Amino acid sequence: MPSEQSDEAQWWFQAVYSAVQQIPYAILLGFPRRARQVGVCLKHLPSFDPADPEKFFFHDNNVPWQRVVNAKGGISPRGDDGAAVNRQADRLRAEGVEVNDARGIEEMTVDLGRFGWWPTTLPGENSDESEQGDDQY
Repeated sequence: MPSEQSDEAQWWFQAVYSAVQQIPYAILLGFPRRARQVGVCLKHLPSFDPADPEKFFFHDNNVPWQRVVNAKGGISPRGDDGAAVNRQADRLRAEGVEVNDARGIEEMTVDLGRFGWWPTTLPGENSDESEQGDDQY
């Protein structure tokens, strides 16, 4: 996580990482109302350090970041010459998700009809609380 975060920002990062950890194997989750904020959190997800495994509670080995795609099923480009997009596509394929790359690195997609996850509540979430709001996860 970025250094010097406010309490609210720190809470948000931890909430995103906790939610992403609950995405079932080989299924994807969309955050249509907070897509950019989720992307920022995942961009700053620390890498696992085998030399110091206790350094970060959340890291790229225990948060399945690759399962988060945009609302259209696309792997969002990150401006790094496609390295992150290819890494995400490779991780998804390793989980059995078909990644359509017919249009190249700028438009890699997955079929949300087949691999999407649209829960009414997140695992571990109180169903009474989730029904009070219209936000979709």
